[in-house]
Amino acid sequence: MEPQKAHSGSIMALFKKPYWVFLFLLFTALAILSVQIATQSIVPFQIFGVSESEKAATVSDPGSCAGLLGELPVRRHVASIEEFGGVGDGKTSNTAAFWKALIHMQRFVDHGGSQLNVPRGKWLTGSFNLTSNFTLFLEEGAVILGSQDPKEWPLVEPLPSYGRGRERPGARHTSLIHGDGLTNVIITGQNGTIDGQGRMWWDLWWNKTLNHTRGHLVEIMNSRNILISNLTFMNSPFWTIHPVYCSNVVIKGMTILAPLNAPNTDGIDADSCINVCIEDCFIESGDDLVAVKSGWDQYGIRIARPSSNIIVRRISGTTPTCSGVGIGSEMSGGISNVTIEDMNVWNSAAGIRIKTDKGRGGYITNISINNITMERVKVPIRFSTDSNDHPDDGWDPKAFPKIKGVFISNIISLNSTKAPELTGLKGASFEGVCFKNVTVLGLAPTAAWHCEFVSGCTNAVFPLPCPQLQNNGSSACCL
Repeated sequence: MEPQKAHSGSIMALFKKPYWVFLFLLFTALAILSVQIATQSIVPFQIFGVSESEKAATVSDPGSCAGLLGELPVRRHVASIEEFGGVGDGKTSNTAAFWKALIHMQRFVDHGGSQLNVPRGKWLTGSFNLTSNFTLFLEEGAVILGSQDPKEWPLVEPLPSYGRGRERPGARHTSLIHGDGLTNVIITGQNGTIDGQGRMWWDLWWNKTLNHTRGHLVEIMNSRNILISNLTFMNSPFWTIHPVYCSNVVIKGMTILAPLNAPNTDGIDADSCINVCIEDCFIESGDDLVAVKSGWDQYGIRIARPSSNIIVRRISGTTPTCSGVGIGSEMSGGISNVTIEDMNVWNSAAGIRIKTDKGRGGYITNISINNITMERVKVPIRFSTDSNDHPDDGWDPKAFPKIKGVFISNIISLNSTKAPELTGLKGASFEGVCFKNVTVLGLAPTAAWHCEFVSGCTNAVFPLPCPQLQNNGSSACCL
């Protein structure tokens, strides 16, 4: 299928407005979620610097993050990468030019902010760090290329909630575009491209010669008020977009591409983040299209940085090895208040997957999944507890996850291979699971749901669910 790039008009129009209002509130969606889970209070998105009348206007279209963004800023100081010695021939290294530019932009953090324009051309670079009150803007035809020299992806400390690199012990390679401790950052443009040129890294993984965990394409840490929009990201060495320990994050209108066999090239992974909206993206990858995470075993338990108030909607794509949306398996800091809706997934291993295991601890609660269409998806809905990977020998086999309150409704899966598979843990079952208006077609006559250590109820489900969910006519948990 030919991927379609996101339309640029709406975002470009916002950049012509004269002042900054960066809104992060999803009143309506969170209100719906709070009705579903009345026992759990939900912290709403915050609104910054707007009047009550502006707040009312913001929530007039609850189906889009566009209202959250308000009117984006015109940065007072604008420059081109060419002004710092950049050469867009696809061969000359621009690592020094990007570093020089960002050092220059730092002086304007408290003086109107800054914007770095990347014009048409191919701009080869190693890793570089962003700054606050800053916009990285890729013009039409602009392509940022990741360096093929591993030394230009320096090593950094592992994340505290992981305790080590995700793939290898010790340090990890930094992302191509990195930010830590930032406020008010925008990465956008006129459908420009950031290409990580990840095959070098995939070869190291395939050949088992990888010494340190691969870098992401974009990683933003310990930051707030982040917008990533209207670009194509492709060929990431590892996870593509990784906000971690962040709040108020909007990712919209993105095209994210990787070869379908490229290992661990997740599209978007929200990790220990609060108030995140991901919408209107097309993703083809070698792993989950979108994932929600919050730390790994004893390290995630100790740091205790949850992911909460996450909205994922209008995502389309395919992944032959993983899922359209995955929750976990790294969920030791807790995951709650997640809304997933209006997705289209095809030619994939799974549509919706919740992943955990003993040793993870943490919790997954208040999950609402609605209006998902799947075609040629092997297992449309899967809950699994067989991750069987731990950071080191210090994990606690008695640290069981708690999963309660998963609401799945209005699901249609065509040409499916298997019925839903729901496998909890003995002593830590999945509780309060609701399936409503779920239809799985194309199964063999002998295909049946597989359920272990799970309880809940169903309403209007085909084929007939497992006995643990048939609830003798009661559907109270679906209210």
